[in-house]
Amino acid sequence: MSNALNDALKKQHSDMLSLGAVVDCTSLAGKKEKVAIDMAIEDIYAHANHQNFPTLHVENSRGDPFRAASSGSYIRLIDDKILIAVKTLIEKQHAKAIIGFGTWQEAVFVAQLGNESKVPILSLANEVPQWASCHWPFLVNAARSKNAQMKAVAAIIQSWKWRKVNIIYEDMNPAVTGISPELIAAIQEVDAEINDLLPLSLFPPYHSLSKKLEHLKNGSCRVFIVHTSITLATKIFMEANSIGMMDKDYVWITTNAITSQIDSLNESIISSMQGVLGVKSYFSTTPKSYKDFHFRFRNKDFHFRFRAMFHLQYPGEPAPEPGTSAMQAYDAARAVAIALMEKPNLKSCTNLTDDVACMHEMNGQQLLGKILQSNFEGLTGAFNFKEGKLAPIHIFRIVNVVGKSFRELGFWSEGLGFSESIHKASKYNRSMSILGQVFWPGGPWSVPKGWGVPINAKPLKIGVPAATAFSEFVNVRYDRPGDKPIVNGFSIAVFEAALDLLPYHLPHEFIPFYGTYDSLVQQVYVETFDAVVGDTAIIANRSEYAEFTQPYSDSGLQMLIYFKPKRVERAWLFKKPFTTFMWVFTVVINVYNGFVVWLIERNHNPAFRGSIWNQIGTMHAYLSVHNAILTTSLTSLLTVQQLHQTTIDIETLKKSGAKVGCDANSFVGTYLEVVLVFQPNNIRRIGSGDYYPQALKSGEIAAAFIEAPYVKVFLAKYCEGFITSGPAFKVGGFGFAFPRSSPYLPDISEAVLKLSESGKLRQLEDFLSSSYKCLASNSDDNLDRLGLNSFWGLFVITGGMSTIALLAFIFRYVRERWYRPLGQAQAQQHHAPSVDELWMFAPEMENQ
Repeated sequence: MSNALNDALKKQHSDMLSLGAVVDCTSLAGKKEKVAIDMAIEDIYAHANHQNFPTLHVENSRGDPFRAASSGSYIRLIDDKILIAVKTLIEKQHAKAIIGFGTWQEAVFVAQLGNESKVPILSLANEVPQWASCHWPFLVNAARSKNAQMKAVAAIIQSWKWRKVNIIYEDMNPAVTGISPELIAAIQEVDAEINDLLPLSLFPPYHSLSKKLEHLKNGSCRVFIVHTSITLATKIFMEANSIGMMDKDYVWITTNAITSQIDSLNESIISSMQGVLGVKSYFSTTPKSYKDFHFRFRNKDFHFRFRAMFHLQYPGEPAPEPGTSAMQAYDAARAVAIALMEKPNLKSCTNLTDDVACMHEMNGQQLLGKILQSNFEGLTGAFNFKEGKLAPIHIFRIVNVVGKSFRELGFWSEGLGFSESIHKASKYNRSMSILGQVFWPGGPWSVPKGWGVPINAKPLKIGVPAATAFSEFVNVRYDRPGDKPIVNGFSIAVFEAALDLLPYHLPHEFIPFYGTYDSLVQQVYVETFDAVVGDTAIIANRSEYAEFTQPYSDSGLQMLIYFKPKRVERAWLFKKPFTTFMWVFTVVINVYNGFVVWLIERNHNPAFRGSIWNQIGTMHAYLSVHNAILTTSLTSLLTVQQLHQTTIDIETLKKSGAKVGCDANSFVGTYLEVVLVFQPNNIRRIGSGDYYPQALKSGEIAAAFIEAPYVKVFLAKYCEGFITSGPAFKVGGFGFAFPRSSPYLPDISEAVLKLSESGKLRQLEDFLSSSYKCLASNSDDNLDRLGLNSFWGLFVITGGMSTIALLAFIFRYVRERWYRPLGQAQAQQHHAPSVDELWMFAPEMENQ
């Protein structure tokens, strides 16, 4: 009799303490959740010596909770069987609470039943909208927020410098989008761009899925983030593998909902996911809860016991690891079991010793309150609700699908970055490269670029400036009207050389643009052009509309002036090379002076004796020393005068109101007006670089402000009388402009650096300047070269002195020969020419 009574009481207790669960028993994840819930109930009640042992009633969601509407819009329709199952658990099984619902859509759709019946619904969904708990108070989110995983995904993107991504997400409910706002925000924070958003339903037609993936494949972006359920993800990867989207240069990243269940997938699906990177929730295996379990359960590890129970319930299947979903289900069931086990604080229960009777008095609202007051150390960490939510997860594992399963690369911690381990001495880094080698799709060990040239891609539309001041940099011409433009020049040559260094072919076409450089760059922003190539300066306001490559030219703005030598008729001053007549006259006067010196000194100076060649050499050495001293002195005078004539600065130009010139379509005019504070009416905008010489020589402008690369070319063409003056003003060099986050930008920048480091860029620069010879008109040459009038004083002095010395010598000679005493005069009657020769060349004859 007593045994029958006890059985009846136990049955009554079980009815009062029944617990419901709705899981997908056809999936491995659902089976693991069921096993975990059973374990939680058994662990709590078996070791608490409590008589109110609840009965678990499990309903199978059958893995088909939704049906897509024929209209194609995502209308939520819950399966009739699930609705019936939930009603059965509430009305017939008298379930005090229901656990399960692996997707937030499922939880939201059954939450209304929980509200009406005052039965707590504990959702195991990874993401439940924040507004859901306010709208349905009996909906409890028993899973921890994993929104921080989006930052982990973004950190992976940033580590490898991928600039664009495609996001594939599951769109089930038009009221709440399936794309996570946190993911979008995280991607934007790392300066990456979302190239495409692809929403997919759980059961899309096969041709629809294939068509949508083909659309992504034909694009240039090769980085894909998959944020769906595991069921949809398996279909995506199987189809992507079949159409060649799991090959080299592709990147696939999965979020926790997929990564946490990879170990439950079969080999055929795993083989289609080779190289996938995944973010997975991390739960410490050394918290107090694990130590407690290890002690309480006879030194048997939780994971070991889980696999053992799984084998008992599903003997024909291999026992897996519990995984995130199973541990969350365990903690949720434990919270409900503890709440059911507690005696309610009711006046009606004060005098009751039977817990069963007290349970009659506990309603759903009170049970909900006890669940929300839970406070214990669970398998996933501290289980306590703050504002209706569990503490979020801040640490994630980074895994890589390789072979038949996956390998753990390391960890990512919010606020710290990547690390190989999790402990106090761990080293953290913002780059994922610290985790070592990654096995990428297609088997390559090199990091994928994350993009590729689209299949059947159209040539890039590259804008080039059509009206440039210096056509040496960009020159646009047409052979015949209506023909395609022929574009060449230094800037074009640099760009083509950079393209030759790319590991792929980049089709492109140049399109001339008639307008300012600022307007040209803005065309990239409005997507008229895919890029801009030319002598485009890198300045701040243009960077608002496009992103520039590394500069390929020197930076700076220089002032160019013209100096006209002042004609000073001073005999000792010269400034230019001699004229032809000047050189001839110089030779004649030097020979004349040398002859006079020789004639006078030969009888008295032994250095002027000897053979005729020795005497000529002595005379040349004397004249060389004299000319060297004279040349050095005059050169010094010229340098001082030249420096004096070219002293021009900015303040002098502004105070005098002088006119200055600059390129018509460049930023320099604005720079002169805003930065250097020139009056607008004193700035002349010049359309052609070849007009500067005329404008400077004529005095139309006192100075020209030209960018440094132009100055080199200008001085190579017009070197006579033109020099730079004053300091160079710091402005950006020339670069190529691309849209922000363009996948081509890093490669082009790298190619420009390679051109510079290899010396190829220097060769192009040298060829640009060496192709010109300094141009100067004949009139300018005659004007600036030195003639006889600049040296007449010098020649009069030297020639006069030599002449005076010669006349003195002749006078002395005549006097000595013709005005001697009479006796000598008589002897003169017998004078013969041979006597004169003897007198003239006596030194030579004595030597002989």
